[in-house]
Amino acid sequence: MKARLRWLFLGASLAFVILGAPFSAVAALGGSLDSIHSEQLQMKANVTTIDADAYVVHEMKSATGTIVREYISSNGTVFGVTWQGPFIPDMRQLLGGYFDQYSHAAKVQRESHVGRRPLNIQEDGLVVQTAGHMRAFSGRAYDPRLLPVGVSENDIQ
Repeated sequence: MKARLRWLFLGASLAFVILGAPFSAVAALGGSLDSIHSEQLQMKANVTTIDADAYVVHEMKSATGTIVREYISSNGTVFGVTWQGPFIPDMRQLLGGYFDQYSHAAKVQRESHVGRRPLNIQEDGLVVQTAGHMRAFSGRAYDPRLLPVGVSENDIQ
């Protein structure tokens, strides 16, 4: 019985590491462009760059199928991030210095609602909207104060 529990624990731990690894190193909201190339190598992700008028989007697709898009202003600041795919990325890494604000707001919102519903955080300096279910997650996060001139929240998709 103890051996079975040990194997079960080991298997669960290994699954957590494997599933958590694909997006353990994404540039954080409010962070800079500097780390994207090393992140690409660490994540073993394909990166596509899309130029828009006032910003650039770096789209990273992991081997597991999760796509993370980082919206980067002309000054090199990540002003928005989106994700979609079978796994939720590491929100602590994705949100960086905004994570504590997100965590608190998510806890308050979940305590005030019964049942499962999409998360919709609208706070000063942070907007996070999530949706989905197992194997089909999506969301976006941005700081409205960091949006470049001429860019609206609708551009972050």
